[in-house]
Amino acid sequence: MPWGRSGSAAAFLLLSGRVRTRAKARDTSPTEMSVDSWASPQDQAAAELTHSTNTDTSPSSLQDQDQHPDKLCLDSFWSEVETIRQGCGEADLECTRRESRQSEEGEQEEQWLADAGLSTLISEDSEDVDNALLLSTLTRTQAEAVQRRIDSYTLSLRKRNKPPPRDVRDVFHSPIAQKLLPDSQESEELGQNSMASATKTPLSSITPEHQSGVAKEEFFITDVAYCEQAVILIKQAKLPQNTMQRRKEDSTLPRVICPKCRLGVTRIQDLSHTDMKKVRQLALIDMTALSDLLELEVKRHKSGKRKIPESTLFGVPLATLLDNDQKTKPNTAIPLFLQALLSFLEKKGVDSEGILRVPGSQTRIKLLQQKLETNFYSGQVSWEEVSPNDAAALLKKFIRELPAPLLTAEYLNTFSAVRDITDLKQKLHMLNLLILLLPEPNRNTLKALLEFLSKVVSREKRNRMNLWAVATIMAPNLFLHKAVPSKLTEGAEKGQAEKAADVMRLLIRYQDLLWTIPNFLMSQVRKLNDNSNRRYQFYDRRIKNLLRKIHTDSREKPEKNNVEPHRTVKIHVGDMVSSTMDFQLNINSRASDLIAQFHRQFLRSPEKGKGKTRRNGSLAYPDLVLYEVGGNIGEHCLDPDTHLLDLYNSNPAGEWLIKMRPNNSRGV
Repeated sequence: MPWGRSGSAAAFLLLSGRVRTRAKARDTSPTEMSVDSWASPQDQAAAELTHSTNTDTSPSSLQDQDQHPDKLCLDSFWSEVETIRQGCGEADLECTRRESRQSEEGEQEEQWLADAGLSTLISEDSEDVDNALLLSTLTRTQAEAVQRRIDSYTLSLRKRNKPPPRDVRDVFHSPIAQKLLPDSQESEELGQNSMASATKTPLSSITPEHQSGVAKEEFFITDVAYCEQAVILIKQAKLPQNTMQRRKEDSTLPRVICPKCRLGVTRIQDLSHTDMKKVRQLALIDMTALSDLLELEVKRHKSGKRKIPESTLFGVPLATLLDNDQKTKPNTAIPLFLQALLSFLEKKGVDSEGILRVPGSQTRIKLLQQKLETNFYSGQVSWEEVSPNDAAALLKKFIRELPAPLLTAEYLNTFSAVRDITDLKQKLHMLNLLILLLPEPNRNTLKALLEFLSKVVSREKRNRMNLWAVATIMAPNLFLHKAVPSKLTEGAEKGQAEKAADVMRLLIRYQDLLWTIPNFLMSQVRKLNDNSNRRYQFYDRRIKNLLRKIHTDSREKPEKNNVEPHRTVKIHVGDMVSSTMDFQLNINSRASDLIAQFHRQFLRSPEKGKGKTRRNGSLAYPDLVLYEVGGNIGEHCLDPDTHLLDLYNSNPAGEWLIKMRPNNSRGV
């Protein structure tokens, strides 16, 4: 990937001190990005009255009204907000405001560098090679974001009369760092060529407004870092930032297509925990760089320690619930109670008219909660007697009463800030990166919730709940939380409820897209792993050449003259753990072809048949997948459409392994 190599040049510029921040002039006052600015119903009504006197009643304006939430949706939104306020209580809110605070000056940057895996840049005893590994994978814009955080951290130290950390320019000039970074001029040329190819995209495809009122397909490119795409879009399309101009999207939202690269699509659950940690570090850097370009404020809140209630279900941290549940059911990904609640609602609630909107009986809800707290794990709860509306109310209450927001206190305000981005694809870029940053329990729980909401929307003809209705009602339950202080009635900006619902409907509508790992992050992870594997070569020049030779000989490199190489595939399926299989590669070979050959060769042959007989007499074969293990990746479950020759050339040292598909619990 060209961007991976040009990224090294960006890191080199960062290290040499030539990357400097550029102050941006703001045409307007900063827009509040947190949920604090949501207007109350009274403020909304006043704003609507003022707005109506300045707008026309042309057919086009009436058509726009049909593309936004109706009055019933907005009334439901503020009803949910009022429910949250009553549930919190003023005393609880005041206590939360005292315990929860934004980080002090300098703490934000220090925590950010730690989360991004770059805390060694401000550590006195760090080694140059450790600093250079991650920096060598960054693009120019990502490197600029890192430099801004370091500069801000250094400035905060000076204000507190503390000695500044080691100058990062020393890291860049060190011999070890220089050897990790390729020639800057060559990388610059690669970066310019990549940028030039990206800018060949017609402007009509990246401008924020549709040319007509009909929704059309849009392409979601993941080969180039999202922050670099924003640089192109802003320069070429000259988009206004942080203005009230918004995209008038069609009520059904456009279809967003993500072209598959030859290495296939990588979903979050396809990578090992070690590689996902690196994905999160790189995603944080790219998200921060993108936020800087869009002038979004992404300061995080720190929620204070809260007393855990004496409860088994409600108000219990997700991690604690999962720890308890995994003792009963290992490998479960979301709380068993939430699984049972969603399963009941899918069977009995999705066809119920007004589900999620129609409130249940408060008396019945309270009694049901008490029964579940006492008897859920003993299996003595009869779901047949439960009203779907009561269960839906309990679902929202469960989400609201988590000790920390489902979207986390660190990133809740950043999720909310997505509503002020003008371009749809940039909104999806931000949401994709934010999903990657969520802790695993939160991410899996959110996915399960969104899958259920999608099923509710799919039954709109029966339950009268369209995408706008579901999004508008659920938005307050995710974006307002007592762990993050919020003055719910302040601010009179029109349309805040609509904007919050817009973010929610994007999460529901494009969830399959958002739970994938962009190709550019996969390329950066591979390069980071490759640099880590080669790091020992840079410690002692006297043995460098010898180690390089040994390292090169140990790697299985593709032969350029061999058009159709063979590959030995290991098999770990039941009693065939020690088996292997030869597979001949060609330009069209895919992972699905290799699995098909394995089925023919091992499972369906008369002497080796391993299928299980179904009740109807047919054979059922195990669900198998192909993994790449080692080399420049930890463990990667491959997309069936992965082109194996490209994978072979991308990771020649990696092994291929056929295994059973993991039996992950719902929501992963």
